[in-house]
Amino acid sequence: MIEIDRLTKRYGQTLAVDRLSFTVPAGQVTGFLGANGAGKSTTLRAIVGLDRPTSGRALVGDRPYVSYRYPLREVGAALDASAAHSGRRARTHLRVLARSNGISLGRVDTVIDEVGLGAVAERRIGAFSLGMKQRLAIGAALLGDPGALLFDEPLNGLDMDGIRWFRTLAARMAAEGRAVLISSHLMTEMAQTADRVVIIGQGRLLAEEPLGALGPSLEEAYVRLTGGASRV
Repeated sequence: MIEIDRLTKRYGQTLAVDRLSFTVPAGQVTGFLGANGAGKSTTLRAIVGLDRPTSGRALVGDRPYVSYRYPLREVGAALDASAAHSGRRARTHLRVLARSNGISLGRVDTVIDEVGLGAVAERRIGAFSLGMKQRLAIGAALLGDPGALLFDEPLNGLDMDGIRWFRTLAARMAAEGRAVLISSHLMTEMAQTADRVVIIGQGRLLAEEPLGALGPSLEEAYVRLTGGASRV
């Protein structure tokens, strides 16, 4: 389980996240929705220790991410598809990550097949399309076979087959007992993918509900809760 407990993050005078609290339970896919600038990415970065909270805390399995010796075994995160070094080959990138976290190199080949990059695993990442980079980032998140998974806009660059593949993957990860958190601006897709949703606005919690509790239309529920915002 992932727990966000009264998380607050300021950047100078800017309040990005304001006393935000919610949970991401194991065994479910949680959609994370909010307008641009609502604090979604800041929250995800706080979970994996890339941003230090001003106050409050973000826990994975009752502990901060930074307290784990091998964090990729506990939580996998795909937050930026373009973060991998463009000069590395895809397989090398995953092998470096595996070695840094005590993960078997055999797991690299398993993950490459899982994300559909077998035919291009020896290609340099700089030659990848955005969709291929997205698959590689998802593969890196899966590498440690973790109990919690974070995805920030994972469908960017994926074609229709890729979107269906990711939807199936997310459902399977949850069915295996993992906590899955997906930030996305695709309302229709979240309605088909998520079991529950967390909606935030201006860094504050607006709703944390099972998907069905929000009514027949997730988009209408979002507009109602956010006062008419047209995009998450």
